[in-house]
Amino acid sequence: MSVLPAVELLPVPAAGRRFVAERVVRLGDVDPSGELRIDAIATYLQDVAGDDALDAAVGGALAWLVRRTLIRVDRPPVGNERLTLTTFCTGWGRSWAERRTTLTGDDGGHVEAASLWVQIDVTTGRPARLADDFFATWGEAAGERTVSSKLSLPSTPPDGAASQPWTFRRADLDQFAHVNNAAVWTAVEEMLQGDGRSRAGLTAEVEYLAPASAGTEMQLVRSGEHAWLVADAKTIVATRASRPSIR
Repeated sequence: MSVLPAVELLPVPAAGRRFVAERVVRLGDVDPSGELRIDAIATYLQDVAGDDALDAAVGGALAWLVRRTLIRVDRPPVGNERLTLTTFCTGWGRSWAERRTTLTGDDGGHVEAASLWVQIDVTTGRPARLADDFFATWGEAAGERTVSSKLSLPSTPPDGAASQPWTFRRADLDQFAHVNNAAVWTAVEEMLQGDGRSRAGLTAEVEYLAPASAGTEMQLVRSGEHAWLVADAKTIVATRASRPSIR
């Protein structure tokens, strides 16, 4: 039976492919307090996933689009901290796979993440079934664990929830003319910086329900831990961000 994707943070597998890379937290990746921003973390996750795929030389005329991501910040990395990123596969479905990534810093920074990625045929733009070369590369790490493509966050905001205008820039577009998945996290970052608290203990989730375009007038709608990006009464993105209560 398939399980919901990107809701568990499974440990590094004892066997199978694990790809390791390093990053240094740069000036453009931190907020005024010096902590690594959540949208920058999303960029790191995207980059190391791409590096893994390039290193494995698997894909051909295929690409991967992220559908859901969970990020847990145990201790926020800070400026100039050197990070080790370890990424591996923890599950699969017909045309999708779950990827786990662990970020550990030489100053104690620690972030855990899981994402659901869908394989796309770049010619047709449609999901493409996972092939033998996928399983030959990542199958051992994932084992027999299968994940569904079902999403889990509420897809529509409640009536009367607070909202503010939101617009993405052309600089946020990727090669498919969609807003890049990491750029969507800027909406989460906007809310996080608004309360002035550290990201320590943060758990944040983003689900991509429809493609976002640059220049489209949207509303960032908020209700408690949840938020949505809505355009013309259609939900584009659903999010949730929670932190331990202040005592």
